[in-house]
Amino acid sequence: MTDVLRRGRVSLAFAFLVQGVAFALLVTRIPAVQDRYGVSDALLPAFLAAVPVLAGIGSVVTERLVKGVPPSRVLRWSQPVVLLALLGVGAGEHMAGLAVALAVFGLAVGALDASMNMLGVSLQRVYGRSIMLSFHAAYSLGGIAGASLAWVGAYWQLALWMSYLPVVLVLMPAALIGSRRYVDREQHEGRGEGNGSGAAAESGPGPGPGPGPGTGSRSRAVAFKLLLPLCLVMTVAYIGDSTVSNWSAKYLQDVLGSSEQTATVPYTLYMVTTLLGRTIGDFGVRRFGAVAVVRAGSLVAAVGFAVVAGAPGEWVGMLGFTLVGLGLCVLVPQTFAAAGRLFPGASDAAVARLNVFNYVGFLIGSPLVGVIGDVWSYRGAMLVPMVLVLVTFAYARSFASEPDRYGGGHEWPHTADVGRGSNGL
Repeated sequence: MTDVLRRGRVSLAFAFLVQGVAFALLVTRIPAVQDRYGVSDALLPAFLAAVPVLAGIGSVVTERLVKGVPPSRVLRWSQPVVLLALLGVGAGEHMAGLAVALAVFGLAVGALDASMNMLGVSLQRVYGRSIMLSFHAAYSLGGIAGASLAWVGAYWQLALWMSYLPVVLVLMPAALIGSRRYVDREQHEGRGEGNGSGAAAESGPGPGPGPGPGTGSRSRAVAFKLLLPLCLVMTVAYIGDSTVSNWSAKYLQDVLGSSEQTATVPYTLYMVTTLLGRTIGDFGVRRFGAVAVVRAGSLVAAVGFAVVAGAPGEWVGMLGFTLVGLGLCVLVPQTFAAAGRLFPGASDAAVARLNVFNYVGFLIGSPLVGVIGDVWSYRGAMLVPMVLVLVTFAYARSFASEPDRYGGGHEWPHTADVGRGSNGL
């Protein structure tokens, strides 16, 4: 691999890290946001639901946008908007200002998530081996850093804007500088980087790169019927993720009788095991293939939810949430990678559409557990994501399309399909 691709990979990983920091700083300080603006408990769910809804819209808009501009440009300018919107959340004084800041944050996050993963899929294809989990590991690391910074701000009782401003001042210029090194697919082709010279052999004869990053006409369009299994897996993964992020503390405290301090531990353990699992996950994909890794992740996550549901005490409950993190962490990165393999010439569109179901899962997960917990029991509620994750096991074959396996015994030939169209992936 050339220095251009290596620098592009490092820069993209930094973009994932920055996004992890920004998102964690927002979601971990929701109580402080609520207090600052006087948002009632009844109104808070509407504000929180608006963010993923608008993010879904932002992802759909990005699908159309990248037909005319490369994903790197969308990422380059959406990331500073996310950071500025975060600062706006912390610096505003009126509820209308909060609504505007959250709306901008949501729309920009949708564009950011979609374009980041477009570039990640593109780089994985030209590398010819699994690297997608490493990008999401950087996101997890950013989430841990952001949550830690939020804890410091809360501990020192800093105003929200004082917690956010130093982060924005450091990360925004760094992200802009790093964005100069992003690598789009047409750069692979134009420079003959990596496996680009083998594109014709893999894709067959066809016209050269078009004038913009639109989807190549010779590539099959994104058929929703083919993408649907991956959409279901993405939804389930985020139902599980939102269950842990929104309910782990309450479950430990109210159901398992832990202290308030101990109740904060499961989410931290979940984030740490997510980071560890994603750090080593690419090696597992290269060694055993994506299907085996997804199946193993599904089983481990299901076992984790079962342990949580049957836990006799707080320590067993924490073990369960740890297993959930170790299992779920591989699903989302591999789902994006599978979409890229399934639609090699239209992966921008596939990734953007798949990304919408990230937010669908987030919207469904927390209310679903809450309703079941109120109507039945919170132990019973934990069995619902367990069953849904097991459904993912049945769709694991969707993560392999012959001969698109990665790694030892599963690696693409070095005439990898980098694509000949110019739609960036």
